[in-house]
Amino acid sequence: MDRSVWKSVLGEVELSVSRATFVTWFKNTEVVEETDSEITIAVPNIFSKQQFEVKFNPKIKEILAKDPSGPQKISYIVKTSSRRSVISREISPAQSSGDKKISHTPHTTLNQKYTFDNFIVGSSNDLAYTACQTVSKTPGSKYNPLFLYGGVGLGKTHLMQAVGNEILSKNPEKVVRYISSATFVNDFIDSIRYKKKGFADKYRNVDVLIVDDIQFIASKEKTQEEFFHTFNALHQANKQIIISSDKPPRSIPTLTERLRSRFEWGMAIDIQMPDFETRCAILESKASQVGFSLGNDVVEYIANSIKTNVRELEGVLNQLLANAELRGLDPDLAMAEGFIKNSRTTRPQYLTAKQIIDKTARYFQISNEEICSARRDKYIIVPRQIAMYLLRSELHLSFPRIAQELGRKDHTTAIHSVEKIEKASKLDFSIREQLTEIRDILYV
Repeated sequence: MDRSVWKSVLGEVELSVSRATFVTWFKNTEVVEETDSEITIAVPNIFSKQQFEVKFNPKIKEILAKDPSGPQKISYIVKTSSRRSVISREISPAQSSGDKKISHTPHTTLNQKYTFDNFIVGSSNDLAYTACQTVSKTPGSKYNPLFLYGGVGLGKTHLMQAVGNEILSKNPEKVVRYISSATFVNDFIDSIRYKKKGFADKYRNVDVLIVDDIQFIASKEKTQEEFFHTFNALHQANKQIIISSDKPPRSIPTLTERLRSRFEWGMAIDIQMPDFETRCAILESKASQVGFSLGNDVVEYIANSIKTNVRELEGVLNQLLANAELRGLDPDLAMAEGFIKNSRTTRPQYLTAKQIIDKTARYFQISNEEICSARRDKYIIVPRQIAMYLLRSELHLSFPRIAQELGRKDHTTAIHSVEKIEKASKLDFSIREQLTEIRDILYV
């Protein structure tokens, strides 16, 4: 079958959309049938099919129209897969039969399930994904160290281990060591307490050192000193260092200045919360791995309900599909609503506007009178805008009502504030961190 037509389409599409969009939606498509007048494209799932029919079809038809002799009609079908009889374990990014076989040395401590192929790329993680791929091709020469930071469950561990797995798939003789910072601390303590030898060799005689959650060494002076020397030894030898944290280097408290400066030598990349399209793609991908096809209403409901954490997203999906399998039912919207409700049982049943305003003011160490006043001081304006944003996002209040709660007569102020914080939360790590911390104290 001649696939040149679709290859030409993909070539033009790749030039007109972001890499994240191309990888997420177009990478796993293929031609299944082609005639003089029509071409049929297979896509991975129902949600992808909908995206192509609604969002991408006009552009694709425009490209096809450039060649009058080629097919002018295009249709999309979902690739079919056989359903597993039993879900025996949690859904994981398992390798397909066509995936590369990774030959691990006994002490890499890498999890083979984490690969680039099963990582869902979106606008929130596109830069990190691209940087990690670059590092895997030329370890030690670019972006060294590579520092990934962001909240819990956003894919940092997956990406870092994907780098290690990719390097080992091409160069099995390489020594790749993945550890948590807690492991480094414990090994260091043991080496002192029991006078164990070989600690330095263990961490310095490697080609790639991957350290997860580096923020936990921040308050440990001796451990920081040891890691400083380890870092220097590896960096001077052009060995690759990859580090993750929940904060950028400059925001990690009690981190020594010399370590902070070294973490900033290479590239520090913020992994943000996944957008709606990425969350939908994750759900569809994970479900299809175990032979399920979710309805659009189910996918969109879960994606709209869980916005901040991929692990929580996958956790709800795990429960939903396992329950559906056990009961012999197809997962539907009612079932999804039940699991979402159960996942939030720890939250208070009732949250008021006053609680949001009070706790936001307390967080920023200002009074309720100040946050609700007409004052335009910078230290008051930002907390006020954040309070307005939270009233909208958590309670879904109307803009006039939000303005009223903060002592404003004109609701356009509320509109402006919500839009500003919404935009800032995508670009500014400190704002996003403040929102996360305030939400945490709201729901305790």
